[in-house]
Amino acid sequence: MQIVKRLIDQYIPEHYSLSVTLNRVERTFSGLVTIDGVSTPEATAIRLHAKYLAIQSVTFDGKKADFKTDIHDELVITHKDLKPGRHIIVVAFSGKITDAMQGIYPCYFEHDGIKKQLLATQFESHYAREAFPCIDEPEAKATFDVTLTTEQDITVLGNMPIAKQTTEDDLLVTRFETTPRMSTYLVAWVVGEMHKKTAMTKRGVEVNVWATPSQPASSFDFALDVATKAIDFYEEFFGTQYPLPKSDHVALPDFAFGAMENWGLITYRETTLLAEPETISISSKQYVALVIAHELAHQWFGNLVTMRWWNNLWLNESFATLMEYLAIDAIHPEWNMWLDFSTNESILALRRDSIDGVQSVQTDVNHPDEIGTIFDGAIVYAKGARLLRMLQFYVGNESFQAGLKQYFKDHAYHNTEADDLWGAIAQASNKDIVGLMHAWLSQPGYPVVHVTRTEQTISLSQEQFFVGPHSSSDRLWPIPLNASDDSLPALFSTKEISIATNSNAPLRLNIGDTAHFITHYDDVTLQALLAQVKAGTLNPLDRLQLLDEAILLVRGNILPSSRILKLIDAYRHETSEQVWTIIFLALSELRKFVEDDPIAEKKLRAFSAEIARVEYERLGWVAAENEDEEDSKLRGTILSLTLYGEAPDVINTARTIYETTDLDKLDAELRPLIISTVVRNGDAAIVDELLATYKKSSSGELRQDISVGITSTRIPEKINGLLEIIKDADIVRPQDAARWFIYMIRGRDSRDVTWQWIRDNWQWVMDTFSSGKSYDEYPRYTATALSTKKQLQEYIDFFTPLKNDIALSRAISMGISEIEGRVELIERDGVAVIKALNDL
Repeated sequence: MQIVKRLIDQYIPEHYSLSVTLNRVERTFSGLVTIDGVSTPEATAIRLHAKYLAIQSVTFDGKKADFKTDIHDELVITHKDLKPGRHIIVVAFSGKITDAMQGIYPCYFEHDGIKKQLLATQFESHYAREAFPCIDEPEAKATFDVTLTTEQDITVLGNMPIAKQTTEDDLLVTRFETTPRMSTYLVAWVVGEMHKKTAMTKRGVEVNVWATPSQPASSFDFALDVATKAIDFYEEFFGTQYPLPKSDHVALPDFAFGAMENWGLITYRETTLLAEPETISISSKQYVALVIAHELAHQWFGNLVTMRWWNNLWLNESFATLMEYLAIDAIHPEWNMWLDFSTNESILALRRDSIDGVQSVQTDVNHPDEIGTIFDGAIVYAKGARLLRMLQFYVGNESFQAGLKQYFKDHAYHNTEADDLWGAIAQASNKDIVGLMHAWLSQPGYPVVHVTRTEQTISLSQEQFFVGPHSSSDRLWPIPLNASDDSLPALFSTKEISIATNSNAPLRLNIGDTAHFITHYDDVTLQALLAQVKAGTLNPLDRLQLLDEAILLVRGNILPSSRILKLIDAYRHETSEQVWTIIFLALSELRKFVEDDPIAEKKLRAFSAEIARVEYERLGWVAAENEDEEDSKLRGTILSLTLYGEAPDVINTARTIYETTDLDKLDAELRPLIISTVVRNGDAAIVDELLATYKKSSSGELRQDISVGITSTRIPEKINGLLEIIKDADIVRPQDAARWFIYMIRGRDSRDVTWQWIRDNWQWVMDTFSSGKSYDEYPRYTATALSTKKQLQEYIDFFTPLKNDIALSRAISMGISEIEGRVELIERDGVAVIKALNDL
């Protein structure tokens, strides 16, 4: 793509006075923006960003100016008096409110049988230009005075507290206090009928949780508690005060992202903010907490100090991902969040980063339109967070915090590059951070360290780890080994080393799972570690890491797939919920081998149920009084394995619970599992009943659980009907369409039909999602579900012509590699896996 010229190089805005009139009924807006800024010597015209806007007039220092539109969404303003120095530009403009969930857009909800709307904004990454003319680049920080004119008797929220509200011509005029210096993508407002709950931080920052009246106030309490405590935590951890007088958190009925860190006015999907005590699961509460903590971390890292350009977007997101776990671990230490980090972020990062063609964390962005192509959450969020966690442990928490405090002090209200952060942490730690981080950030992928030991020697070698077809690689990394044997170096940077040792203890590398690599132990070392698993002398993090890395080694053709059965056998007496997550994942890895072999599949089903039997007998279906939350979460995993075994009495128990309990009264941890079981083993009437409940429910949690369950149907006509419903925005909101599709493409009984459906309906996907973040999820998640040579060729035939779309190119290339790797694995190990199962 053509390299876009940075507009800040010719005109530097310092202050915006923005007045916007919103006409919700007519779905239009109009406004006037006054920009006070400084033109540079290279400016031959003033260029602003303006997209989908009608420009009525422009003045330059109070005089009428000529203007025209140009490529790259540019509004070109010319005047004979232009010269370097301060100039004031005034632009009158108007635009249309659309359903694209970017710029200014409506959110639909129903309350007391009446259909209503909010108006909200989404300006990241480069959509502020769709709401008002501006220099829509992160480096173009300025202060903002915002005035909104709206209908009366509604709530009007902005980045800052309200300075004044008046009524003029039967309209409500709301003027907000002046913002600090900030980027355009962080400007925001929400207007409409809302209610709230309020709390204060220790220092007196006002925290509000808002939602439409269709959501009960009782669902606000958990978010309010987390948000208040998270601000307190960050103020202490960063040694820097929260920069604004208030922090609003708004649940929007329609929202393309999970949440957005608008400064002082954070917006969320309803399911990522609201927590109704009667219907929310522990897992969902933890997810809500992490999302809130993530967005609040951005109030410092991203908002107070902002990337200079989008190539450092990863640093914003990676840092916030790391900090969300640090914050919630401090607020809820009983949740063992670092175990969840390893079962969430580590799994995402290690799997995606093993495919040849994956992007590096640090990737050039030549044009804002490319941002969606690099927004791979497994890399930008998860891998980046693992690398920052690695850095935190490498320098020590004290130096890490000291570096952050200095970073915020030096760069508050300004823009930075990643090297500014590395420099601050290097100064605090007296270590070469720039060299360490550049090696990890500029190279895609990660290493596998091969371990071989004799009685007196430990030999290590590293190479890039791949799953699936790949080109040869000679990449090396400086690896923090975090070894159990002190004779090994802190950093391993060469191709191979041999070290003398006097220790006879089983060797462990990457203790704490704090570095981004995996370990291939020789068989003697692996057996010694598995003996520790059986004896219960390895901690839960070590146990789950050992098994997860073995799964990867199987995928990477270093271990045979049949080995998984023996590895799992060592975990028969496991009690940790997070470790069971990996056991479940390991058993799921084997399912693709047996789909066409009923006898082997029956063996796998029986083995899965047998492995879970002890915990099933301990936990049962009903939570004990004052039960530990980890057991409550674990029950769902254990029952999933047990139900996969297809024992009639277990299935009948699920059916009985479903038939005798209201949906919203089902155990929230088990509700999607129970619904799925009943739907999979039930008739068409159950699907119809659930769909009717989905349509009328205002509970995001319940609707999500129903969507998980209802898409498990095996009935062909219902599968076809559900696929068509995805396109009906009155039933499935566009923000949820990708999730429905993913459930359907991954379903064994719906996979083939869904694969055909997405090809037949690709024009609808393009028309609906091509400008949004979820567009590349369709080829990406399709690739996760296909596993035959025929499907591989179909994927290549269909998607290859679409690779010229920059938003899809990388996802398609990696999708092909992913399917090729899966096909190769099944061909390589299929016979051996089936034999191992039949020998059980």
